[in-house]
Amino acid sequence: MFLPPPPFALRKMTLADLDGALAIDRLSFPTPAKRAMYIHELTGNPLAHYQVLARMGGRTDSIIGYAGYWVLADEQHISAVAVHPDWRRQGWGELLLLHMLLQAYEHPVNLSTLEVRRRNLAAQSLYGKYRFEVAGERKGYYKDTGDDAILMTAAPLDAPYFQFLQTQWDGLAGRLR
Repeated sequence: MFLPPPPFALRKMTLADLDGALAIDRLSFPTPAKRAMYIHELTGNPLAHYQVLARMGGRTDSIIGYAGYWVLADEQHISAVAVHPDWRRQGWGELLLLHMLLQAYEHPVNLSTLEVRRRNLAAQSLYGKYRFEVAGERKGYYKDTGDDAILMTAAPLDAPYFQFLQTQWDGLAGRLR
């Protein structure tokens, strides 16, 4: 089973998680998403799947990261991966990405895609580690800054790739303990 080490938990994002997710969003992106967008994603978009990474303990969970994807035809489209700055560079973003890729096997999809800012080299490196390859670019894709997007794709999501993900999970779990 693929679980983060205690006291951390991965779970489906709920409306109660929005304050924590929006706080991370504000710290992570030049133009944060609006609350209404997440409400729609969680309550009105059957294609959307969002999760949070929480540190359990005390009276409330502390959200330290979140991620989301859409299932479009035979594609998993990763829409967001964000970790609170205090928790970055410790493997938590990788855990969120890996968990989403494993969740893809619950849907009839053949590939996973995402866009990443051209200057976000750290994210591109992580995606490359998970065998995402550059499939194209989108000039001026990010309207807030005018940044170009790199379109990256991992395919096929077949049995050998699943085996690769399991191996990655074993290594990551060991580092996070």
